[in-house]
Amino acid sequence: MRRDVDHLPEVQRGELERVQRVLMDEFAEAISKATSPSRRNGKILKIILFGSYARDDWVDEPENGYQSDFDLLVVVNHQDLTDIAHYWYVAEDRILRDAEIRRPVNIIVHSLDEVNQSLRRGEYFWVDIARDGIILYELPCHPLAMPAPLTAADAYEMASAYFEEWLEKVETALMGAEFYLENDKRKDAAFTLHQATERAYICFLLVRTLYFPRSHNIKFLRSLAEDHEPRLIDAWPRDRRLDRRRFQLLKRAYVEARYSSAYEISVEDLQAILECARTLRALIEEVSRERLEQLRKAVGEERAVTGGS
Repeated sequence: MRRDVDHLPEVQRGELERVQRVLMDEFAEAISKATSPSRRNGKILKIILFGSYARDDWVDEPENGYQSDFDLLVVVNHQDLTDIAHYWYVAEDRILRDAEIRRPVNIIVHSLDEVNQSLRRGEYFWVDIARDGIILYELPCHPLAMPAPLTAADAYEMASAYFEEWLEKVETALMGAEFYLENDKRKDAAFTLHQATERAYICFLLVRTLYFPRSHNIKFLRSLAEDHEPRLIDAWPRDRRLDRRRFQLLKRAYVEARYSSAYEISVEDLQAILECARTLRALIEEVSRERLEQLRKAVGEERAVTGGS
């Protein structure tokens, strides 16, 4: 795994250093207040940059509404330390509000045991990180496991099951949103459209990578999904401020449509978001079926080599 970011412009390197300092400082502050031994002795073992900025194919066009995110994996020494709300919310908020960090930052937190178990199972998401990721920080003597090959048959079976389960969940949420919209229950419609969008991205990520992060942030999920499949960008227009505002309304709906009396959304906005969600669902079905067909062919090739039935 690489250990330098020399391929990045100076601005991005500086932003990553700033993000790393915030993560380390806020984690140290959080564990200083802990009472249980597992939390009081908590450690960040690794911070790994993955995704487009690690692969060197990022996009930086904020004026056009598209800018690649920094994707960071934080590896800790105990499962108790992966609670985003408890340990990482303040760090995320500081990063979001820092004017010197000019691009979005997505953080996933897992224990070393979780990561290594996933690598030993050969799950694509983790194998890709082990192959393409860049270590920004590392505590010595805590190696990642050697990735194990996942059989094509196992991958196909897992991805197929995920596809059937989650595409149905997307359909259910879309039907619910349509019902609420027809009955002028705007907040319920907005929240349910958020759920349809979240489930659609989960469906895609599971089919493509066999993993999705524990996050309700649809902007984060969108970024991860589009990083794997650029065709999904077409679901959400972002050239106009109006279109970007509508996606923000949808993102906010997860919390505000349920709990805030100040949250407002028009029927026109809801109808436009519903059309985008339908487009997303259709695109995700298309690219997921393509992926399943690739895996199915790989099963045949694998069996031809091994002589299996």
